[in-house]
Amino acid sequence: MNPNTVDHAITGRMSARAFLPKPVPRELIEHILEVSSRAPSGTNTQPWNVYVLQGASRDGLVNKVCAAHDAIRANPALAAEYKEEYDYYPEKWVSPFIDRRRENGWSLYSLLGIEKGEKDKMHLQHQRNYKLFDAPVGLFITIDRVMGRGSLVDVGMFLQNIMVAAKGHGLDTCPQAAWNGFSKIIMPHIGAPDNEMLICGIALGYADPADKVNSFHTPRVPAAEFTKWLD
Repeated sequence: MNPNTVDHAITGRMSARAFLPKPVPRELIEHILEVSSRAPSGTNTQPWNVYVLQGASRDGLVNKVCAAHDAIRANPALAAEYKEEYDYYPEKWVSPFIDRRRENGWSLYSLLGIEKGEKDKMHLQHQRNYKLFDAPVGLFITIDRVMGRGSLVDVGMFLQNIMVAAKGHGLDTCPQAAWNGFSKIIMPHIGAPDNEMLICGIALGYADPADKVNSFHTPRVPAAEFTKWLD
């Protein structure tokens, strides 16, 4: 195998935020999940569960969550009803993480012509998450509540496999923690049992190359900045 092929899939992966309506064959989704299941996990526990939403099931969830998102905008007090089941982000932000977060947000908004204070436009752009950015497929990943924090590492490796494998087959993805706050809507919709916890969603499909939002590529710090060599 040419290692450059793997490098290209990794470096070519991006979070697509606009997709074409082109359907993704079920056989291809199944293949990607089979390949991705080779992700390592502690003592081979393989703690992930995947729910694949297409068609009516996808559209139904999109409508439910978008309605809830709009309701919170109209009445912010409703936000208390929708909580993430685990802390994806820190309670208190510090540098350099808050700086990177701000750079990411304002760079995207600048590209889209959204200025600071334009709350209506921000709301609509944020709601694009809950429309899966028009991707025809939504993957929702869960884990059994009995598992420890280490299993989140395992699931992370599984998620990366999905995204890289998808890229290798000409597809694009967008991993989405934005869904997590609406788990009380999502979990019953997908038929997940009470012992499972939502980890995230993934939009899957063919990115729209004509949409300028897909020209947005986030920067990375050089490896030398986060690496320490010990001899």
